Amino acid sequence: MNFTGIIVGLATFLIIGVFHPIVIKAEYYLGTKCWWMFLVAGIAFCTLSLVVENLIASTILGVTAFSSFWSILELIHQKRRVDKGWFPEGPGHNK
Repeated sequence: MNFTGIIVGLATFLIIGVFHPIVIKAEYYLGTKCWWMFLVAGIAFCTLSLVVENLIASTILGVTAFSSFWSILELIHQKRRVDKGWFPEGPGHNK
């Protein structure tokens, strides 16, 4: 039996689950000005994905990289949710 798909699928599920609260907390405490941190993390994980020889590890690093890139967009969406009053405004917002 080949468990590669199950391992990558589970890892993807967990990575997305971890990034969701990270984006919310980042927007709450830092606002959208922290977008570059997700960009740097994405580039770092992409680079690691390219140099790691293990297929499963490389795939999981790639998923983490693109989850970081997606988080930049989610920061903007989270700000809109805060502006609508769906989430509390944190100290990372300019008054």
